[in-house]
Amino acid sequence: MRRAAFSAGLLLLAILIQVTVLDNLSLPGGAGPDLVLVVVVALALTGGPVEGMLGGFCAGLALDVAPPATHLVGQYALVFCLVGYAAGRVGSHLDESAWVPIGVVAVGSAVGELLFALTGMTFGNLDITWSAIGHVLPASVVYDVLLSPFVRYAVVRADRKSVV
Repeated sequence: MRRAAFSAGLLLLAILIQVTVLDNLSLPGGAGPDLVLVVVVALALTGGPVEGMLGGFCAGLALDVAPPATHLVGQYALVFCLVGYAAGRVGSHLDESAWVPIGVVAVGSAVGELLFALTGMTFGNLDITWSAIGHVLPASVVYDVLLSPFVRYAVVRADRKSVV
């Protein structure tokens, strides 16, 4: 029960920071970091595939309805659910290396951003083009990777304190 409350609180905090601060930053590359996606991956790495899937779905659904949502409801929920599940499956086979989780965040971020763009293109979002993806995706992945060690450390530290 503590783990679920911890995960929900952490995801809620990440959503609030994403919507109020990070989405309003104008960073080079056209896109900023996706803190919620990084937190979903970090929770999945420490909690497993079910927690990653459920946390990703709930966080994605909250982002789907948070203003200014200009995409289909359920798009973030689907993408974050899939990425959280995959990261949790990979996380159960990891050793205690510091670099592997950063690599998982990099791959999860790239896959998540690409899946979001592909679902948007599939459902007729005219703002998403292949050239836009090629321009925004690398910057977004770099920002997520730079953010990931700090998020991972915070999740592991807070998780240890919530269990005790």
